[in-house]
Amino acid sequence: MALRSERLAPGAELVAQRRPAAGGDPDGHGAAGRPAGHPGRGAGAPDDDPSTGGSLQDGPARYDVASEEDLLTARHAVRAATVAAGFGLVDQTRIVTAASELARNAYVHGGGGVLELELVARAGRRGLRLTVEDHGPGIPDVEKALADGFTTGTGLGHGLGGARRLMHEFQVRSAPGEGTTVVATRWNDR
Repeated sequence: MALRSERLAPGAELVAQRRPAAGGDPDGHGAAGRPAGHPGRGAGAPDDDPSTGGSLQDGPARYDVASEEDLLTARHAVRAATVAAGFGLVDQTRIVTAASELARNAYVHGGGGVLELELVARAGRRGLRLTVEDHGPGIPDVEKALADGFTTGTGLGHGLGGARRLMHEFQVRSAPGEGTTVVATRWNDR
C-alpha cells in the first residue's frame, strides 16, 4: 500500500508539524444513520463498515462529526480501525484518545466536521492516519493552542497539545475564517 499525500484545503498554510525523531452507532454510521460519503461509492455500501476493515483496506473511511452521537460513532470506528491495523491495547488507547479530542474540537469549536481514517504503510510499517477537518472560524494562534494549559473553555488545556503527544506525526493547518484541518498518524511498531 502506498503512502498517500495529505489532501488539505487549497491555500491552507502548514502552521505546526511534528514528525518522529527517529526513523451514529458502532457500525460506523454518521448523523443520518449512514457513513459520510466516499467518492465513487454509495453511502451504506458494505465496505463502509470499519469493524470489518473493508473500507480501510480499499481507501479512507469518512465519518460526519456533527452531533454527540457522531462523536461516539467516530470513537467506535477509530477503535475498530486500530484493531484492524494490529495495534496493541496501549497504542489503541492513544489513538482513540487523540481522535476523540480532535473530533470533539471539530464539533465544539468548528461547528462540526469530518473524520477520515486511513491505513497507511511506509518502509514495511503499518500505521493509521486520522484527518479531522472543519469549516469553523479557524485557530487564531496555533502555537498557543498547542501549548499545555491552553483552553478556550472549562477544559484542562490538554487538547491539541495532548493529541499531538499521542501521535507520531501531527500537522495542523488553519486559517481564520477557513476552518482547521489536523492530520495525525501513529505507526505500529509491533
